[in-house]
Amino acid sequence: MLASLIGVAAGAESLRLKSTVPLPGVKGRFDHFATDTNRHRIFVAALGNNTVEVIDAAAVRRLHTITGLHKPTGVVFLPEANRLFVANGDDGTLKVFDGTSYELIKSIGSVDDADNVRYDGKTRLLYVGYGEGALGIIDAQKIEQAGSIKLKAHPESVQLEQTGPRIFVNVPDAKQIAVVDREQRAVIATWPMEKFQANFPMALDEANHRLFIGCRKPARLVVLDTATGQAIADLPMSGDTDDLFWDGARRRIIASCGEGFIDVWSELEGKFQLSQRIATRSGARTSWYSAVAGELFLTMPERSGAAAELRMYSVSR
Repeated sequence: MLASLIGVAAGAESLRLKSTVPLPGVKGRFDHFATDTNRHRIFVAALGNNTVEVIDAAAVRRLHTITGLHKPTGVVFLPEANRLFVANGDDGTLKVFDGTSYELIKSIGSVDDADNVRYDGKTRLLYVGYGEGALGIIDAQKIEQAGSIKLKAHPESVQLEQTGPRIFVNVPDAKQIAVVDREQRAVIATWPMEKFQANFPMALDEANHRLFIGCRKPARLVVLDTATGQAIADLPMSGDTDDLFWDGARRRIIASCGEGFIDVWSELEGKFQLSQRIATRSGARTSWYSAVAGELFLTMPERSGAAAELRMYSVSR
């Protein structure tokens, strides 16, 4: 029997707005984030502006703007190499920048409609969702493509197991989640998403064998058992979600939704309760959450004369 929303949690840790970084001149929508915890930097793909905005989270200011991009989407920063990888959906490239000078080091082609990027630190391989259905495999040291894995349609969110070989991939146009074995470099299972569709964001609770899926049609948070692929819960959520996070230490889920809300659920005795619904701005659907720091970074696109900005939220009691 599927679990249901059982009320609003009392006394749960909550998010509160801490600071705001204005981003005047940045037009259009935002996409994904990367972070540099050593230097407190946030890299934000400003897709509609064809830039990556570099933010100093400690000083609460914009440090730099990387230009010359073409609909930047996924971003990954590798501190050990001091390199920033930026996927470009318009020209099908993965561009690599020096993390200090922001100068272009290399550009890899042949990843049409490049989107989400994930890094496997053990193998030092990057996985890039691209095209009509594939995960590109990039050798992060050699900065060259090392292979690809075929999918049924264009991939959205990608999550990697840390203690196992599987990759979970949202494939909304195929109405499924693809389960990939990254050692075999092949799809080993597909889990249908028929009742709840437009599955874009995803978060993985590896310790408890759960996968959290944000769906837009209808707006619903679906919880799957990663051992079976079966749904074990579904909860109503705000519309147009694009980023979703699981905080295992605090037992909560956070989703940023373009309808104009941040939804936060807390887990109590195995059931999820809505603990917060924070009003934001229409189109504010992309974010990044640091469970270690207890901080959420949310992009606010320009709307109705209000300039674009980055909002920073912190955990409070």
